[in-house]
Amino acid sequence: MTKRTIGLLFGGCSGEHEVSIASARAIAQALSAGSNAAAYTLLPFYIQKNGQWCDSAIAQQVLTSGQPLSSDLASSDPVDRWHLPPTAGGVDVWFPVLHGPNGEDGTVQGLLTLMQTPFVGSGILGSAIGMDKLAMKTMFAQAGLPQVNYMAVSRSQVWSNPCIYPKLCDDIEAQLAYPCFVKPANLGSSVGISKARSRAELEAALDSAASYDRRLIVEAGVVAREVECAVLGNEQPQASIVGEITYQSDFYDYETKYTEGKADLIIPAALPEAVTAQIQTMAIQAFTAIDAAGLARVDFFYIEATGDVFINEINTMPGFTVTSMYPRLWGASGITFPELVDRLVQLALDRNG
Repeated sequence: MTKRTIGLLFGGCSGEHEVSIASARAIAQALSAGSNAAAYTLLPFYIQKNGQWCDSAIAQQVLTSGQPLSSDLASSDPVDRWHLPPTAGGVDVWFPVLHGPNGEDGTVQGLLTLMQTPFVGSGILGSAIGMDKLAMKTMFAQAGLPQVNYMAVSRSQVWSNPCIYPKLCDDIEAQLAYPCFVKPANLGSSVGISKARSRAELEAALDSAASYDRRLIVEAGVVAREVECAVLGNEQPQASIVGEITYQSDFYDYETKYTEGKADLIIPAALPEAVTAQIQTMAIQAFTAIDAAGLARVDFFYIEATGDVFINEINTMPGFTVTSMYPRLWGASGITFPELVDRLVQLALDRNG
């Protein structure tokens, strides 16, 4: 058996830096604990919040501690920050466990493509579309996938001088009504998302989202159950069983998502068989529509009163801790965490090897 060096890339320049560390710790454990552990040599690489790449010795310290590297150890030299450690040339397969902008949006995927080394997950196109909610929704519409009503809004509309809030908000109220959700187009993990129930809250939500991104999306609110499905594969992807998220907060915001005890994952979701099958089919359609590869988690709204299912979004590098929805869905579908990591490495080799 050929022993392969796995470059575990984590950290990154996004608000999900700490989540990336937690995911990388779980994957590192899986690579060393699975039945194929002898086939891998783990070589971790840590990207600090300022973009500086750290070699394996420092990266291993972060993996061991589970804490970000102190900012006072970061270089102020832009050239030094983006200098790849020499050991990067010895990687056989990259496993980029980077969440959010500058990680799962096609930027790092472009770098790894230039390095001509296989890597886990979607390529440049699938990653970029999966991160950009407006581009994603365009592709979903092209594939005929049902979605809630939404509007595209630009930062220039929100921050124009003189301010055009009255007409902008009038248009939103006419098309979507309240409540509605305002989101930056290019952020993950519910960062910058607000729920608006009135004109005043809508104006505040638009201003907040515009501080994160120049492209925004406003979506109609729906009373629905939130369900998720995991996808695994390349040209012939498979869908997992379906899980459900329940919570007591007003909506599934960042605090609810990452605070222990704030949300519950119900696996499998108690759904009619026909609805489960529909969600699994739609998950694979969404995966194919954006040219995803390797893995993705697809989120849906299920309106129990009418039986309608609407696709919400796709995440091409979902959280990967042992308690995250993606590996738990596959665990309930019969694939253990170490087996899942091994499958993802093999899918990277099949696609890019």
